[in-house]
Amino acid sequence: MCTVVIRVPEPDRGDVRILAVRDEDPGRPWLPLGAWWPEHPEVEGVMDQLAGGAWLAHDDRRLAVLLNRAGGTDLEVPTSRGSLVTGSLTGVPMPDPLTTLGFNLVEASAEGVRVTSWDGGTPRVTDLAPGTHMIAHEDVDDPRTARVAAWLDEFAATPTEGERWWEGWIDVLRGTTAVEAADDRAIVRDNRAHGFPTLSLLLAVASIGPGGVTAEMATLDEPGVWNEPKLP
Repeated sequence: MCTVVIRVPEPDRGDVRILAVRDEDPGRPWLPLGAWWPEHPEVEGVMDQLAGGAWLAHDDRRLAVLLNRAGGTDLEVPTSRGSLVTGSLTGVPMPDPLTTLGFNLVEASAEGVRVTSWDGGTPRVTDLAPGTHMIAHEDVDDPRTARVAAWLDEFAATPTEGERWWEGWIDVLRGTTAVEAADDRAIVRDNRAHGFPTLSLLLAVASIGPGGVTAEMATLDEPGVWNEPKLP
């Protein structure tokens, strides 16, 4: 039940901005943003050590990040979704048929942002218009998603300019923690009350434009509990 906020600029008017919050089982091992794939030294990402894929990763031109959603394959042992992120960056076509559980895959470059959503049947691809967007476990900007309905307008109203462009969005994120971590509106989350073993573990910020990709991450000192992120 991760959350991603995306700002798509007007053509030739700046970089794509991304704020992503990762929810995962704290007991599932992972590695922080780094170059963990020797066969693809150009790729840096947050690696899932169990399956070898990534939650979020980038090269010098593109970034991809994955969010879970309901549905998907009915296979008893689904394929890991993390390979879709690394595959996006290394030119591996999306498998057909898909054998994972449901997902939203966000792919960003200087040319724009697209989201591939799959919960069974044919994947749906959405090219995002200029503006600010938000996605979690349902569709992009879906008003059925309580956190989108609660906070999208506030993120949209907050500038993302300057060297430390993310600071305004971090202020908004901090404000969202006024609701309890189990509240449907929460972005920094404790999902155990909803039947999932996942809590918010980290956040990442990224800028994608003609000059390349920059990405930084910070972990939460305690899963599901806000603390000031230690971003550079």
